[in-house]
Amino acid sequence: MKPRNKRTARCLAVVSVAAALSGVTVPAGARPAEGTPGAASLGDRLFPSLGNGGYDARSYDVAFDYRPAVATMAARVTMTAMATQNLSRFSLDSAGQRIRSVTVNGRPAGFRTAGEKLFITPPRSLPDGHPFVTTIQYVADRDANPASPAVKMPQGMAWPWKPWVNAPDGFAVMGQADRSHVIFPSNDHPSDKAVFTFRVTTPADRTAVANGTLVERRTTNGRTTFVYRIDRPIPTDVVQIAVGKFTRTDAVGPFGLPLHSYAPTAQAAKLAPAIARTADQVAWAERTLGLPFPYSTYGILGAPSGYDGVALETPTISTFPAAALAQPDEKESPTQVHELIHQYFGDTVSPRTWDDMWLSEGHAMYYQFRYTSDRGFEPMDQIMKEIYADEAHQRPIVGPPAHMKNAVGVLFDTDAPGALTLYALRQVVGDQTFQRIERTFYTTYRYGSATTQDYIAVANRVSGRNLTGLFDAWLYGAKTPPMPGHPDWTGRQPSPSATPSSAH
Repeated sequence: MKPRNKRTARCLAVVSVAAALSGVTVPAGARPAEGTPGAASLGDRLFPSLGNGGYDARSYDVAFDYRPAVATMAARVTMTAMATQNLSRFSLDSAGQRIRSVTVNGRPAGFRTAGEKLFITPPRSLPDGHPFVTTIQYVADRDANPASPAVKMPQGMAWPWKPWVNAPDGFAVMGQADRSHVIFPSNDHPSDKAVFTFRVTTPADRTAVANGTLVERRTTNGRTTFVYRIDRPIPTDVVQIAVGKFTRTDAVGPFGLPLHSYAPTAQAAKLAPAIARTADQVAWAERTLGLPFPYSTYGILGAPSGYDGVALETPTISTFPAAALAQPDEKESPTQVHELIHQYFGDTVSPRTWDDMWLSEGHAMYYQFRYTSDRGFEPMDQIMKEIYADEAHQRPIVGPPAHMKNAVGVLFDTDAPGALTLYALRQVVGDQTFQRIERTFYTTYRYGSATTQDYIAVANRVSGRNLTGLFDAWLYGAKTPPMPGHPDWTGRQPSPSATPSSAH
């Protein structure tokens, strides 16, 4: 995610059997489980109330019925999950919704809401190691945008980003970091990734866009239902569902990769150059990383609104404010690449906890700068020198990248120091070893999640060196360490002209 101011068989099987699981019962001859409640939190340091225990979400099927005249939508989410204990009760993250009914394995279940939790009591306990299906019928309100309870804003300031980003002819969503459960009830923590199906019904003159591949489109009585499916697990915070009057542009990327991009019809001509750049940018990423693109399709979405003033790494369809995409190549291309790199680091390999967010943002920022340098916009060393100077000033205020002082820091303050950490690592081990570390880490944890310690362990193993001290200094130290190979670099007060644009 960037503030504008500053291919698995198991997953396919889960999707294909989700409907059949609605009649799941305890296997013949087995005793009913004597369960206990699942934990109502995963204990994340920065978002302590987020996430839920007792089960592993495997798939979500999310449906919306969009009607232009009202802010509310009839909605439904079906979660297929695997119990990891005998469950007498479990919870999902949920906020800003009116829950109408809940079923578990096709049978009515008890439910109640408290804070940002939906507590569900199934008609019988759910046995450990068995799948179960929960269907929630609810009303989604696009005017309901509760702020994150974990984010502490300065006195007098309100959280400026909304999960529901409304536009005159539709909407988009922005769920990072912990707001996707405002859009649909879920286990809204990056450690519990899942595959998704989206079903959005709109007037026939609108188009729905979502993560994944458009697998069905049908029109009945003037209303069209779009069905998208992504068959690789993704974290909830980077889900995208959008409705609008969009023009779709199709192209082909490296090795036949389908590229499907969407622009507001009124601005399609202005966004055409940015859309046309996408194939070359994917080729650059594959060449630079030495890795194939991780999903079966890609493209960009120009949100007709300002999209909260950010860009977001929504898997298979990175999201940008339409106006930003209309900017000149040298202004917007680096941001496009930032979100593209997130498709690898952040989406395919996700942070296990929010303290690990630098693995996502640091990689996106580092390779953004590599692209900027490769294109001749600004030399890499000069960019990093400027970033170093500003980060040395910021660190005492916001904290080190792997231990932010405030939850808001995961959106804004892990990218620059994360990029510096990777740059310092490359300075120490050299380019070839750095590339082997990057590829080994990615291939080890792709389609899952990883921690900071996982990255350090890979770096130590691949390099054959103990680099733990280097990482401790850069990721947890109170002060920005000296940059290897650049003893002359110093810190200074930040200035707008010296701070490159950054992204989520």
